[in-house]
Order: sequence, then C-alpha cells, then structure tokens
Amino acid sequence: MADSPSFVSLKSLSKGAPDPAAALAEIRKIYFKTTKRTIENDIAHAIELLKSLPSEEEREKATVYMEGLAQMRREWARKKKS
Repeated sequence: MADSPSFVSLKSLSKGAPDPAAALAEIRKIYFKTTKRTIENDIAHAIELLKSLPSEEEREKATVYMEGLAQMRREWARKKKS
C-alpha cells in the first residue's frame, strides 16, 4: 500500500486542513527526508499539503521544496532508465 504513487497518510487527512505554517513545515520535512523509494508517495503527500494552503503567498513559500522534489524525481527516474 505504501508503494502506491497516490498514497497519502490518513493521519494527515483526518485532522482537516493544517495551519499554513505547519503545512509548510511538513513539506520542508518531506523534502529533506525523501528517498528514491519514497519519492512518489512524498510528492503526493506534499501536493495535498500544498493544496491546503489558503493563499498564493503561502504556496509560493513552498515552491522551492516542491521544485526540489520534482527535480529529485526526474533525476532518479533518469537513472532508473539507464
């Protein structure tokens, strides 16, 4: 189940929308803890958190982490094909 690309922890969804600072902190934590094995699940989780942010300004703060996750996924996918 954890290997599903769209897996998002029920714990993160059951609490409702996190406050913006907590959501950004969780995205940051995901960015630093992601691995080649967990990248797809981590991106799905980060996207759900990003969608919970109420303003464009708050979403812009998460951009660097989201772009970093996307870059890692591209690099690891490239190495996997080689």
